[in-house]
This record gives sequence, C-alpha cells and structure tokens, in this order.
Amino acid sequence: MPQSTSTLTLFRNQTFRMLWIAALASNFGGLVQAVGAAWLMTSLTQSQSMVALVQSSVTLPIMIFSLLAGVFADNFDRRRVMLIAQSFMLLVSIVLAVLAYEGLLSPWLLLTFTFLIGCGTALHNPSWQASMGDIVSRDELSAAVSLNSMGFNLMRSIGPAAGGAIVAISGVAAAFVVNAFSYFGIIAALWFWRPATPQRRLPREPMGSAFSAGLRYVAMSPNLMKVIFRGFLFGLSAIAILALLPLIVRELLQGGAFVYGVLLGCFGAGAVCGALLNARLRARFHNEHITRAAFLAFAVSSMTLGLSHHYMFSGAALLFAGASWVMALSLFNVTIQLSTPRWVVGRALALYQTGVFGGMAGGSWAWGAMAENFGVDRAMFSAAALLIVGAMVGLRVPLPDFTNLNLDPLNTFKEPSLRLDLKQRSGPIMIMVDYEIVQNDVPEFLAAMSERRRVRIRDGAQQWTLLRDLENPDIWTETYHVPTWVEYIRHHERRTQADAESYERLLKLHRGKVRPKVHRMIERQAIRLKDNTPLKTENSKAPE
Repeated sequence: MPQSTSTLTLFRNQTFRMLWIAALASNFGGLVQAVGAAWLMTSLTQSQSMVALVQSSVTLPIMIFSLLAGVFADNFDRRRVMLIAQSFMLLVSIVLAVLAYEGLLSPWLLLTFTFLIGCGTALHNPSWQASMGDIVSRDELSAAVSLNSMGFNLMRSIGPAAGGAIVAISGVAAAFVVNAFSYFGIIAALWFWRPATPQRRLPREPMGSAFSAGLRYVAMSPNLMKVIFRGFLFGLSAIAILALLPLIVRELLQGGAFVYGVLLGCFGAGAVCGALLNARLRARFHNEHITRAAFLAFAVSSMTLGLSHHYMFSGAALLFAGASWVMALSLFNVTIQLSTPRWVVGRALALYQTGVFGGMAGGSWAWGAMAENFGVDRAMFSAAALLIVGAMVGLRVPLPDFTNLNLDPLNTFKEPSLRLDLKQRSGPIMIMVDYEIVQNDVPEFLAAMSERRRVRIRDGAQQWTLLRDLENPDIWTETYHVPTWVEYIRHHERRTQADAESYERLLKLHRGKVRPKVHRMIERQAIRLKDNTPLKTENSKAPE
C-alpha cells in the first residue's frame, strides 16, 4: 500500500528515526507522570474539580503560551528552542520527584508543577511539529504526523498501565522519577541532530510584529479558521473522558490506580488502531466525514462510560474513543501544516494548539465542576450531547479537504533599484499599482481584486484600498502601506507559488501596453524645508 511505502521511507530517514524513538521514551515518561499526578490528587483531596484541574494545569499553558512559542519556532533555531524546553521540563520533573519523596506536595503545589511542565510542552510543541517539514518532504508530511501520533498513542497504550503499576507498587514519587529519566533520550537526540540552517537575508521580525503577522495570517485564511474552530469544539467536549477517567474508575468502577492505568492503556491502544486506519480512511472519505464520525463515535463512548459499571464495557468504549481522538486531532494537524507556508507554520500550529488545548483546559474545569455538582455520569452524558452538536456544526462549517496548493516561496520578486538611499527601517512606504481595465471586465476584475486584497493583508499590507480614476474610468489603482522598507521586502518574500494565480488573473484583465505600473513612495508625516533622505551615489553603502 502507499502508506506502507511511505512509512518505510520515513524510517530510512536517520534523523526522523532517531527523533521518533527518542520521542517514544519521552512520551512514555510523560504518561507515567500523568498517571502519578492524577492519582496523587485523588489522595490529596476529595474535590472532584481539583482532580479534573490536573488535566487543565497541563493544557492551560499550551493555550496561553503557544503563540509565543510559535513565534520562537518561526524566528529562531527550532532545535535550540526544543533543547531549552526539554531541559526546563527535566529540571521541573526532578524537583517534583524530590518533593513527592519528601511528602511535601499539596494539591496546589502539585498543580503548580504540572503547570510548569505544561509550559515546557507549550514551548516545545510548535517547534517540534514545524520541524517535521524540515525533516521530511511535503508528500511525506501526512505520514510523519500520523507516525508521531501513532508513537505517542503506542506509549499511551503502555505508559498508563505501567504508570498505574509503578504507582501501585512504588508510589507516585517513582512515577515522577521515571519521567525525569525519560527526558535524557530526547535531549541527546536533539543535541546530536544538525539540521541545515537556512541563511537569513532579512533580520528577524520583532516580537510584536511577529505576533501580529501570525494572527493576521490565520485570521485571513478561512480554511485555517475552520480547522481551529472545529479543533476547539473537539477539545472542549472530548477532554471529558480523560479529565474524568480517574473519577469514573474510583466512583463508577470502584477501581484503583492499576485499573486506571489499564483503562488509559485501552484508550492508547484504540488510538494506535486509529492511526493505522488514517491513511485508508483519508483515501476513501472526505475530511469532514471523518471528522463528523470521530465526534459521533466519541459521543457514543462518553455515553457508554457514563452508563457502564464493568471494566470490559468501559475498556471497549475507550478503544473507540482513542481511535476517534487520534483520527480527529491528526487530521486537524495535517490540514494546518499542508495549508500553511513554512515562514508562518510554527505560528499557525501554535494558534491551532491554542484553540484545541484552550478547549481542553476549559472543558476539564467545566466537566470537573459538573461532576462535582451533578455526578460523573451526568457530566459524561452532557459531554456526549456537546459532541453531537460538534458533529452537526460540520454541516455549516465543514472541514476543508487537502489541497495540492504549492506553498513554496514564489521567489520572483527582485528588490528594485532605488535612487533614494533608503535604510531597511525607512518608512512608512506606500505602494500604488495601476491597472487598465475595460468596462466589460470590471466584474471579473473586482472578484480577482477581492482575493488579491485578502492575500495582501494576510502577508502584511495595511490600509489597503482600491481607487478608480473619475476622469479615466478604465484606470484602477490598488494602494496599500507597509511600515518600513524591510517590511515591504518581507511582504513580497511571503508570496507563495499558489498566490501567483490571482496575480496572473489580474494580468490577463489588464489592457495596458506594458505591465501594471508600480509606484513605490515613502511618506512624510510632516513637511520640512529640507529632505533628510539623500540620493544614492556610487559610494553609497548597501541598506542596513
């Protein structure tokens, strides 16, 4: 099968193989730690909302800090960002293990440390996921995301059961020690990885500008907004199972830590099966159909868990829930990556994670509060109802299918030769582009210009307008601003091969004898008697 061939190809990639194996060990430790933290909270407090907050404390930092981490992923060496994140989580895990051994952990102190581990995860994830596009080709990206998901959920099928056994035999401190040791493998793999670092012609974007660019790109990309919205709904509703599973085991099944670990293992085993089925399902069905089925299957699993008082039925429900979980989330992730150019992929993934994990954090708290006030079973029924609503939302906001858009840089822009000696920070810059359009082509021109406006603003243009000459109605002028000359160059370097189609459409409508005339102008906010921008001379230095 094609998927098998792709998988074999990926495992022949030494870098991918090394990082994938190291991630397995890290994921195993993280899952063991999660079992220990969740079960420790049940012994520290009888509050059901506090138990659910363990899940929130891990996911909340991802919601808060993901965009910042995405800016780091797009503007700094991703390998170094991941090394810093992993080293930070190692240090936090060591301190957590020491405090657990000494019996010094309180409910709020435990939440603080799980929150700090979540901060490290928030910093790591955008760089890790964006790095897949640096390690494998675009055609292999879908398989790489599925394999990463499969690896995590393979550990989910083993780690929680092992974590439950470790907690039952040696106590929660031992689980925290296992997690601390698990970071050494991924740190070593990242240390020895030497990715090719592309040479930067332009300076790094300032943090504020980079934040704005990421938000603007996603906001002006309808397909990305659909994925993030559906991901938020899924995270908000589906997290009920993972957040309330300790309470389900304790109250509905009358089980202990080992039973909790085994049931989490069922969830992980189902997720592995879902990852294996991903390629076949995507080849036969539209993305929206798969997403809708995942919502509905998760709803059935939630209802079953609310009704079941037997391990077998609960385990079967968790198998279906795990498969639905990985099919939905890996599909969202791949869609984001295949719909985003490399210059902003870290920020796009970060915003997607903000939506999904924001939903998870809010859902964990909400379902915990509902379980405390109305019972675990009713909380699960309510989550199932919301999942059904999420499936129905797909009728109005369907998930887009994968496209063959070429998002590689267009690389046709050549910096014009200027007579003024501009610096990169010089500005503001105003651009005017003149088109000659006959009356019969005006409707098609306006439709093409509407798409052009979206692309311009998405890539950094400000104050975009379209003007028509009153004395010569065939002349139309597109205008926009950028803050500085370097932002003008950056604006054009962000243009992709897929964006060329809209401009070619405009060129075909243009009736002038030469290509549309482009006017590049620097604005003056005040009128001075002397211009402080010198003309270029033969001895002028290159722009700084």
